[in-house]
Amino acid sequence: MTDGQTVEPRPGLRERKKQRTRDALLRAALELFTTQGYERTTVDEIVDAVEVSQRTFFRYFASKEETTFAVQEMVESRFIEELRRRPAHEAPFEAMRRAVLCAWNSIGEAIEEVITVDLHMRTYQMIESTPSLLAAHMRRGIALENQIALLIAEREGLDVERDPRPRVAVAAFSGVMRVTGQLWGHGVDPSVEALRDLTEEYLDQLVPALARDWRQG
Repeated sequence: MTDGQTVEPRPGLRERKKQRTRDALLRAALELFTTQGYERTTVDEIVDAVEVSQRTFFRYFASKEETTFAVQEMVESRFIEELRRRPAHEAPFEAMRRAVLCAWNSIGEAIEEVITVDLHMRTYQMIESTPSLLAAHMRRGIALENQIALLIAEREGLDVERDPRPRVAVAAFSGVMRVTGQLWGHGVDPSVEALRDLTEEYLDQLVPALARDWRQG
């Protein structure tokens, strides 16, 4: 222990090797998807790029689709962790806002350890332009919204099936997140910091946009 904090044990050699293999497969898959197309890329091409077997690929990923959303899954998991940590006195929207900004503060470096920010942006653009992946993206978004709504309801001591407020708040929050993701994905700055700043700017406009008469300010 140092200064009252537990020092996380460093992963062993076996774990580090496994992580390197997974990261290499992920990078190879995303590079191939974004250069030659998701549908045209085979698992054989991915494993050939890393010089491992198909068996090794399926040890880490259930499918090509899972590799596509692996980084997004990492971001979403970090957001859920941060939301669970938010103090109980924070209002639901403020808790979600602070959780997503804290997640982006800490996740950028983790993403860049696996893939470049440019590849991250190209992957986002590829998802939006590939019908099967866009459909999967929407399904995942609905599932995530349900998970967040249940968490917000739990925080507030509400029954999500009887009180519509958790779902309404999450729907508004998720709508802003989709808009900022699209703007970032088609912007000129691929950095995580640019996405975080854009997210903060748009989230800060949500309440004024809904509550105020726009013609008066």
